[in-house]
Amino acid sequence: MASILDHPPQAVRDDLDRLNLLLDAVPPKSTGDNLLMATWNIRGFGSLTEKWESQDGDSPRRDLHAAVLIAAVLDRFDVIAVQEVKANLRALRHVLKKLGPDYGFLMTDVTYGDPGNDERLAYIYDSRRLKPSGLACELVVPEDLDTPYATPANAFQRQFVRTPYAVSFNASGKTFVLVTLHIVYGEKGADRVAELTAIAKWLRNWAESMDDYGQNLICMGDFNIDRHGDPLWQAFTSTGLVTAPGLEKVPRTLSSSVEKPDLASFFDQIAWFERRRDGKPYLSLAFRQSGGLNFQGVVLTHLTRTQLSWRISDHYPLWVEFGLE
Repeated sequence: MASILDHPPQAVRDDLDRLNLLLDAVPPKSTGDNLLMATWNIRGFGSLTEKWESQDGDSPRRDLHAAVLIAAVLDRFDVIAVQEVKANLRALRHVLKKLGPDYGFLMTDVTYGDPGNDERLAYIYDSRRLKPSGLACELVVPEDLDTPYATPANAFQRQFVRTPYAVSFNASGKTFVLVTLHIVYGEKGADRVAELTAIAKWLRNWAESMDDYGQNLICMGDFNIDRHGDPLWQAFTSTGLVTAPGLEKVPRTLSSSVEKPDLASFFDQIAWFERRRDGKPYLSLAFRQSGGLNFQGVVLTHLTRTQLSWRISDHYPLWVEFGLE
């Protein structure tokens, strides 16, 4: 059935042409050869104004123009971890309609309460290229994990603000588990250290047990790490997590990529454990390359930075390519 999204006005087509030139930096999907993963915090990804161009007084300001551009980005990847999906799914539904029937999605329920910001975590995936392989779970803290988040006295009272979401997939016979998360921001950086420490320990324990089954564990999302080398970074990497090579100088947000680029900001990450304690590799997937997509100045160029953040996002997508050989 034809959709209004299939017949965008000229302004949208022009933006798509410019965006596709930017997206040419992402390797093409090659059957049986590669796997393309991405993470993207899409700001307040909830409702949508069903007009091609929203106007002053419309709420939300995200519109069909923005939905088509978001879909064009997602279409370049095999699986995308998305943070800040809200209770209202209207924008997601429009994006999925534009992507077409070959794309599926999995997501958590809404995390209620002020710290959780009424958010969901989600995966959008190309079902022609990979399939969910059975596991889908939210991570809770066991009482025997040695962190401030779990002791026998408070194990069920003190959990992650937005529980990390893990899903297993299979592509060309390779099984991998993705864990996506959105770390609590808090009032100051120190508010995030305990959660990052607990998650790093949880992931290490899980990676050790999963290794017996030849699976790959990769985490991605918005870790709200301020700086490379700061206490948040140290907590994140304390159990051996390493970030995808090539992302060290990739801007994460709209505000970190203009005027004086703040390339030390490490909010968003893609990471994994590289070596087991016995020195053998964890991943059977072969890392090839990584990158980010800085769409600022490419699409919707008539908007201010703040306006652009509410149409598309205030974060850029990050991506990695793995070989399947």
